[in-house]
Amino acid sequence: MSLQSIVSRHLESGESLRIEWTGEIITQIQPAPESHASKWLAPCLFDVQVNGYNGVDFQGDDVGLEDLLRAVHGLRQAGCTTFLLTLITDEWPRLLRRLNHLRDLRQQSPELIQAIRGWHLEGPFLSPEPGYHGAHNPAWMLDPSPRHLRELAATVEGDAVLLTMAPERQGVMAAVEAATAMGWKVSLGHSNASAAELAEAILRGARGFTHLANACPRELDRHDNIVWRVMDGGFNFFSLIPDGMHVSPPLFRLIHRAAGKPRIIYTSDAMAAAGAPPGRYRLGTMELEVGGDQIVRQPGKTNFAGSALRPIEGVLRATKMLGGDWREAWRRYSVNPAALMGWDPALKPGMPADFCLLTTNSNGNLEEMQVWHRGRLFAVTELLN
Repeated sequence: MSLQSIVSRHLESGESLRIEWTGEIITQIQPAPESHASKWLAPCLFDVQVNGYNGVDFQGDDVGLEDLLRAVHGLRQAGCTTFLLTLITDEWPRLLRRLNHLRDLRQQSPELIQAIRGWHLEGPFLSPEPGYHGAHNPAWMLDPSPRHLRELAATVEGDAVLLTMAPERQGVMAAVEAATAMGWKVSLGHSNASAAELAEAILRGARGFTHLANACPRELDRHDNIVWRVMDGGFNFFSLIPDGMHVSPPLFRLIHRAAGKPRIIYTSDAMAAAGAPPGRYRLGTMELEVGGDQIVRQPGKTNFAGSALRPIEGVLRATKMLGGDWREAWRRYSVNPAALMGWDPALKPGMPADFCLLTTNSNGNLEEMQVWHRGRLFAVTELLN
């Protein structure tokens, strides 16, 4: 195995660094003579909410090993080398069987173990209220109990877990506390909780809010609504879908200006159509329609049902909407979601040689992305702003 190296500017500090690796492992990172000003070294993107990708629906019971690998390769092509595989509301026993099946598949492949960092359960402990349940089936929603958490713990066997729950449901406060004690992370969402309920859930251990400004009715009370309550609350994190459709560009900009303390996280909330051509796809029992505009809807309905957003497109669209520095957008899709899960995404000796090498043009805009995976160049993508 030969020594390889790259000299580039670091995403966080802007300093010129030389990263060296042998085989799959980083061996050294040190200051270097000034690198080319247009080359940037960055951690790969990390998505906390992926329901499917590249034609693969994670909610299906017939998902196979090759399906998962195809989804992983598609995500990696888009700059995202790690993610939380997300399962949405379903009948509880069926949801656990599906999770157990996916874990078994993951254990068969070192590549899947590296890519699927954990599990995000978005449901079934959500609000059944119209508008707030989104595309989830309210008939399968329920209140969490100690039994549910015990059964989930027995299924995941120590894996990282992110739970999205609605704090207005009976038993959620105790569930937040118990989940936090087990080392899981709790995000609130699909919720019309009061400010007091949100505050209590935060005190019990909830860390974030899932895809703010979505999973709520199209029309909200201008004086008191879930978006304002979350923005005015004490959250450490909340996620946004940066496709320019789930959150309109003006609201997207306003949320960033008003965010204050919370660290904003970007997520695709991707389903099977992401990274795949327009057409009809499944999300569990639902058939969804995806046009050339990448909007995902149930046929004949106006509400969104996940997205067809590729992670790198999320960075580009967020940068365009904000008219700001692409590096901030990149942090919100890599460093911040890792922080939500309590992980350090920094590139260090002894860590796998997974990183993105980004090239900017004379205007400072991204024009090329190289994805390096386990010390090898996996993909080169031209980026057009």
